[in-house]
Amino acid sequence: MNQPIIFYCYDAYCGWCYGFSKVMIQIEKEYKDKLQFEVLSGGMIPADNPRHIKATASYISKEYKNVEILAGVQFGEDYLWHIFHPDESDWYPHSEKAAIALCIFKEAYPDQQIAFAADLQKALHYEGRDLTDVEAYRHLVEKYNLNPDDFFQKLHSETYKEKANYEFALCRQLQVNGFPAVLMQVKETKFYLVARGYTKYEDVKARIENILTEWNG
Repeated sequence: MNQPIIFYCYDAYCGWCYGFSKVMIQIEKEYKDKLQFEVLSGGMIPADNPRHIKATASYISKEYKNVEILAGVQFGEDYLWHIFHPDESDWYPHSEKAAIALCIFKEAYPDQQIAFAADLQKALHYEGRDLTDVEAYRHLVEKYNLNPDDFFQKLHSETYKEKANYEFALCRQLQVNGFPAVLMQVKETKFYLVARGYTKYEDVKARIENILTEWNG
């Protein structure tokens, strides 16, 4: 391998990942000439067992303010409506559709994975779009100038469903059991843990620098 690879394991439905997206955008900007970046979807909410939003609404209603304070992001009113009015919501969230969308996007723009992942999270957590609904992605198809017919065909295909589920399995293989998580691969079988859970930019950068020093030394 020519350069070390940063694996950012996230889930579109993870609120702490939404907060962490700003950190990863900074990290990519800082290290894009030294490191490769790969975003992996973790499959936090399985598609074969979706639960109504009220199953997690109580937890989110207490936790989202902590994310806002620590990460400096804002959760939008349209998203929070579902959190504070779960009995009126029709949301049955699951991670698969957003993971498929990311797989499609990565093939088209491999150098913009982190930006697209951040946009997926903004679409949910700020704009209040239901990521299990295919129409939730149309504005991103337009923003990134993707072919809409091709994108939506792939969004329904078994091939890309398999690609998404492969990413879920890879995260498990990397022993990621919570999100966000960042690992750095420096050799075929050598990985370092960079971050587990929300981590400040300065701490992520310091860890990367330490790994690069050790690896180059």
